[in-house]
Amino acid sequence: MIENFWLNAVWSITPTLLLFGLFYFVLRSIFRADRNERRVYADIESEERLRRGLPPKPETPSNH
Repeated sequence: MIENFWLNAVWSITPTLLLFGLFYFVLRSIFRADRNERRVYADIESEERLRRGLPPKPETPSNH
């Protein structure tokens, strides 16, 4: 009787854990892609400013 309880508990929590894992990896990949895209855009912008003879973009707390 008690072994059925634990088996049912495991089967009940498994879908939730699997969906959490999927959700976690999807969000993680979205945030990583966004971070990398912003970094590349900032690099391109700094190269263009340098090429045009403009001063570097001033650092702000959000640029770190």
